[in-house]
This record gives sequence, C-alpha cells and structure tokens, in this order.
Amino acid sequence: MLAFVRTVLVVAIAAAVTASCATRMSTRAATSAALDQILEGSHRSAANRARDAYRHPKETLLFFGLRPEMSVVEVWPDPSGWYTEIIAPLVRDKGTYYAAVLDAAPGNANQQQRVAAFREKLAGNPDLYSKVVVVPFHTDGRDMLPPNSVDMVLTFRNIHNWLARDTANQAFGAMYRALKPGGVLGVVEHRGNPAVPQDPQAKSGYVNEQFAIDLIEKQGFRLVAKSEVNANPRDTKDYEQGVWTLPPVYRLGDRDREKYEAIGESDRFTLKFIKPPL
Repeated sequence: MLAFVRTVLVVAIAAAVTASCATRMSTRAATSAALDQILEGSHRSAANRARDAYRHPKETLLFFGLRPEMSVVEVWPDPSGWYTEIIAPLVRDKGTYYAAVLDAAPGNANQQQRVAAFREKLAGNPDLYSKVVVVPFHTDGRDMLPPNSVDMVLTFRNIHNWLARDTANQAFGAMYRALKPGGVLGVVEHRGNPAVPQDPQAKSGYVNEQFAIDLIEKQGFRLVAKSEVNANPRDTKDYEQGVWTLPPVYRLGDRDREKYEAIGESDRFTLKFIKPPL
C-alpha cells in the first residue's frame, strides 16, 4: 500500500511539473506572437524597425520574462518612445506600463524638452498609450512608486548617465524598492572593454559588465541570467567620441561614416536580476 501511495505521489508531482512547464511554454509562445504583431505594427516607423537588427527587442523582452499581465516600469524611456511603442501595447489590456521619465530640473531646457517630446509621443496615439502611467524618476533616492508594487523594472543604456551624475546607487536603490519580492530587473548597457579600468563617470558611454553587476548587486539584487543577444564583436570601444561615434548618433558626422555604419550599434550586455523573495 505504501509503495502504491508513493507511486501515486510521484506521478502526481510529475504531472504537475509537466503542466507547469507546458503553461510557461504556452505563455511564452503567446507573448512571442503578440510581440511579432506589435513589432510589425503601423505605429512603428521604418527607422525604428531598422534598429531592431541591433536592439533585438523581441528576444530581449522574452529573455527578461515580460508577459502581458505584468506591471512593468521602463526607467528613463527614450523621448522617441522606442521601447514604449513595444511594451505599452503588449501590457495595455492586462497589465500596466509605467514610464519613469527624467525628473527634469527647473530651468533645464534640454531635460524639459525631452520629457515634453515623450509626452507628445504618448498624446499622438491615445489608442495605444492612453493607459500609460507617467511618473518622475528621481535619482536622489526618492521612491518613484510605492514599495513592493511592480513585477518588472527595465532600463536600457542608462547606467553611464547615472555614473556621470554620481547617482547610480540611488537609482538602483529606487528600482529595488519599487519591485515586489521576486520581481525582475532587466538591464541593457554599452559593454566596456574589461581590460580597461572603469571610468567612474563613464565618459565614453561604456560600462564594464562586472562593474555593473557589482554595482547592482550591492543594492540587494541577485543576478540570475546573462544573454549575448545584444552583443556586437565588431565594436572596438576605442573611439574618439566614445560610444556616440557609432550609429545612431554618428557624433563625427560624415567622417568615416561608412566605417562606423559597418560596425553598427554598440556591443551591449543584457542582464537579468531578481529582488530576492522574502
């Protein structure tokens, strides 16, 4: 009798595990299909679609584990709304997209223009963006949202900006507090040459991968996975104008433009962290 009970328990556990795996695979497949539709949507310009080859948005978001029912924060979204136009439609019906915008300083016209351009982007397509929640992201340590309230926080190519302002610790501290226990932090950044010591202010725009991991884990996060989906081995990382020498900025203008166009956008690390469960 005891052997029979054990057999039944083993079978039941195996069935549960199989069902759970099947559910996860089904959810991932559904999210993948939804992202395919969004990426080909008419709301995206030809110029934005052309950058998919360098930014791999579908693969990146699936790696982070984004799902339509999640509450997700994008920290400092680009004024053009590059990732906004992908994430916001995905979570519009079942989840929530929070745009944690630059907390523009009074009198700083450039910062205010960037925030205004982003808000104009949202206002231009209310069918997609009317449910977007815009909140200020303070890099001085203040909360952007109530603690333990969101499933995922994402930030793309922003660490160098916080290093330049000496606010990286406060920025990641605010992200940590906003996440629910077990929540995910997804990070993409221009990857520096590990043989070159990290410039504390990241003036070149590049950040060494291990430096970033140490910085983020210091706030309490735990690294759980890495992806090379945004790697670019052609990037030599030694340019006169730093990472902005490469597309899409082309800071040198037409000088050697074909050379930098052939390199493409920067080599980037893609890291997935969690806020440890209680």
